[in-house]
Amino acid sequence: MAGEHEIHIAGADADSARRAADDAIADVARIEAKYSRYRDDSILSRINAAAGKHAVAVDDETHALLRYADQCHAQSDGLFDITSGVLRRAWNFRREPPHVPSHAELAPLLELIGWHDVEWDEHGVRLPRAGMEIDFGGIGKEYAADRVATILIGHGLRHGFVNLGGDVRALGPQVDGTPWRVGIRHPRAQDVALAGFDLVDGALATSGDYERYFDLDGKRYCHVLDPRTGMPVTWWQSVSVVAPLCVVAGSCATIAMLREADAPSFLDAQGVAWLGVAADGTVLPATR
Repeated sequence: MAGEHEIHIAGADADSARRAADDAIADVARIEAKYSRYRDDSILSRINAAAGKHAVAVDDETHALLRYADQCHAQSDGLFDITSGVLRRAWNFRREPPHVPSHAELAPLLELIGWHDVEWDEHGVRLPRAGMEIDFGGIGKEYAADRVATILIGHGLRHGFVNLGGDVRALGPQVDGTPWRVGIRHPRAQDVALAGFDLVDGALATSGDYERYFDLDGKRYCHVLDPRTGMPVTWWQSVSVVAPLCVVAGSCATIAMLREADAPSFLDAQGVAWLGVAADGTVLPATR
């Protein structure tokens, strides 16, 4: 989960806080190992290696994540598709000089995208075409943040938050009852806060065009890719969402980026608070 992470615990003695934090950190490491596409022994790597062949057995946790991904796919009219990670084979945001893939490069990868074709149930999952992949980017790190909160609460803690690379989940207020103030990074100014949300018992996540991207000929190309075209979205610089769970905040933010002009109506229908920065820099204030 490349990024900087922190667990902040208040209102507990040091030994209790350390035991709880150690358990939570161990679970984050477990989730990363289990679902990393960079490890040959992860469940995702086994599923992807079997593409076009046989089904791979899954446990309850993996089935729950697949079920949630299926819900996101439906909510987004197919734009949130966990089989679209194959597009990274054409897009390299660290390449020098930058390169925009041609239609000829993207076309064979687009043929491998299609969550609706994946065969899955509570027992296993099968990718029907060789070369297909699934990737829990957009829900995996957020799910881990929610797991951290659950573990800390299970240790009897009631005041604190976890921040996994900018995805924040709070468990209760500060000790004096005031909320945690969580800043939202300005998408075009490093280390500058654009705005902030007060969190007491909920989560905040942001999706944007400023983490993995390159600029070429005056145009920004980011890692949030439309599975229909293989091209980056362009409507928003960033979208931040507050929701009860981090996995919900994260998926809503990503779906909003993908839905582009329809993002406000989608987010309002979900009943979440949000703040977006449009491509021209216009800030749309939180609706709740």
